[in-house]
Amino acid sequence: ADAEWQVEGIAELVDLLQKYGETAELLDAEQTRAELDSPTYLAAANVRSGEALIDPARLVWGLAEACQRLGVRIYECTKMVSLKRSGAGVSVMTQAADGPETEIRSNAVLLGTGAFQSPLKAINRRVVPVYDYVLATEPLSAQHMDSLRWRGRQGVADSSNQFHYYRLTQDNRIVWGGYDAVFYNWGKVDPKLDQRPESHLRLAEHFFTTFPQLEGLEFSHRWGGVIDTSTRFSVGFGTALDGRVAYAVGYTGLGVGATRFGARVCLDLLYRPDSELLGLDLVKKQMLPFPPEPIRTAGIQYTRRAIAKADAHEGRRGAWLRTLDALGLGFDS
Repeated sequence: ADAEWQVEGIAELVDLLQKYGETAELLDAEQTRAELDSPTYLAAANVRSGEALIDPARLVWGLAEACQRLGVRIYECTKMVSLKRSGAGVSVMTQAADGPETEIRSNAVLLGTGAFQSPLKAINRRVVPVYDYVLATEPLSAQHMDSLRWRGRQGVADSSNQFHYYRLTQDNRIVWGGYDAVFYNWGKVDPKLDQRPESHLRLAEHFFTTFPQLEGLEFSHRWGGVIDTSTRFSVGFGTALDGRVAYAVGYTGLGVGATRFGARVCLDLLYRPDSELLGLDLVKKQMLPFPPEPIRTAGIQYTRRAIAKADAHEGRRGAWLRTLDALGLGFDS
């Protein structure tokens, strides 16, 4: 918590985690700064179970290697052009960069690419693409590390509506991202949008507000990317084409670990209709769809402004956000 209005929410989070058997404790300002020193910190939830830090790139490379050892073929830079029923299975038309279209016939298909336009209208109605931006510092010196007191090397996120997340890398850089959840009108997705100077400058300003003792430190890398977000901020599932296609989309930036669960659910949707996983509310209940355009763009941009206003006014949620809360709708990254 870096504002007074957030402290109560942190305490409620700790109570909830403890209720469900997690190891968590509430830290006051002094205790928090003993773990990681910032003059902005007022309280924190120190969670010691159910969490882990991994390198997502190495995870992907490792998974790809394991799949290839089992005979799986991976086609990068290949887009899906169409998806339709064909006989007893499914026909997928694909196209590599500057290559001809190729047909793949399969008994079943699993879709997990929610941030991009899908041939399934059910997916396009329920997720939208949102851009997230990130900075990485140059490696910190021993003096810098001492000034932070970040000896536990914990992963950290603050608790405002527009939040930051940050981690230490193996070579002691700080990866610092979040805050802006940028939706481009009409859901535009383009590699050119991976760089957004105003977001990166805002992140840098917030970084030095949080860690003034690191003033003068330089950023070596900046990047951005698109994720899919849903109205309930978590993954949703479904099937199409007479149950031959299963999908898991809408992770809202929380898919590094959850995609493993999502894959299990999708395989059960395709091949194990008696699975216990399919009885979970998370699986059975559909994500509420976003409205069609142009209402979608207007509503999301209005909601983004309302979220920023709430953060600027001690977390007080105006009538629009309260209405969305009551309907079980929202927008986040």
